[in-house]
Amino acid sequence: MNVRHLIPTAAVAGAVVLGLTALSACSTSDAADRRPGDKLNVVASFYPMQFLAEEIGGTHVSVSTLTKPGVEPHDLELSPRQIGGLGDADYILYLKGIQPAVDDAIKLSESTHSVDAAKLTTLEDHGTETGGDEHGHEHEGEGAGADPHIWLDPVKYAEVAKGVGASLEKTDPGHAADYRKNTDALVKKLDTLNTAYKTGLRNTATKTFITTHSAFGYLAERYGLVQEGIAGIDPEAEPSPARIQEIHTIAEKSKATTVFFETLASDKTAKTVATDTGLRTDVLDPLEGITDKSKGDNYFEVMQSNLAALQKALGAK
Repeated sequence: MNVRHLIPTAAVAGAVVLGLTALSACSTSDAADRRPGDKLNVVASFYPMQFLAEEIGGTHVSVSTLTKPGVEPHDLELSPRQIGGLGDADYILYLKGIQPAVDDAIKLSESTHSVDAAKLTTLEDHGTETGGDEHGHEHEGEGAGADPHIWLDPVKYAEVAKGVGASLEKTDPGHAADYRKNTDALVKKLDTLNTAYKTGLRNTATKTFITTHSAFGYLAERYGLVQEGIAGIDPEAEPSPARIQEIHTIAEKSKATTVFFETLASDKTAKTVATDTGLRTDVLDPLEGITDKSKGDNYFEVMQSNLAALQKALGAK
């Protein structure tokens, strides 16, 4: 996980106080006090949470996101207005562990309507932030701990969707039947996506793929693949000559063909490693945001694009 430019807790605390003070004159909206026809005011931390809220909430919710398109989520800096707006939200959906600024702001705001998606499934410690290599080795710059990139595994994302649906039913019981129906439809689509990945990646010439941003640990584990991260937590960090040589060796032994980079970060590292190792480059999108550079307009379209890229890189048969 990229942890560049994190905001000190003290700074976030100060911004929370300013934000909440600035908006203290506004009445806090509450789901129980909303008038008939009013939409549930939902705040999502970043795109994977926004997508769930919109798909499950449907016409009954108005969703805003703290992370605008094109902004690297890990680098997010919250304005006092954004932080203060948390107090006006009927429902906040976030994923603890991926955006420290958001985690701190929600904790200090003491919101009673926040849902942490990390608690709706089981997070795993892959040995490194993203699972390391097939031997469990940690690579330079990587930190141990639970991997937050659960949305890249359709099965885990479906578990989160079910939890979000149940919590929306509780928050807005008047529309519980619709939330349940939308949840079921989304889970069915995620089950279909899981089947597509399982089938499409079953027979491949190699199981190893190389990434600059090691975000695909859950996906690799789900489908029997091996993820090799170049520089660990920072997709734009310069790999050492030793690491480049190690990647070269791994690529030769595993018959890996491609170095993947992402849409919201520079491709400099990927191109450097690819040039030095004789590999190709391609995009594997961690789906932390949708922009005009994304290979798809929503979660499912980008995940299908990722599947096609993996099949090509891994030599799917």
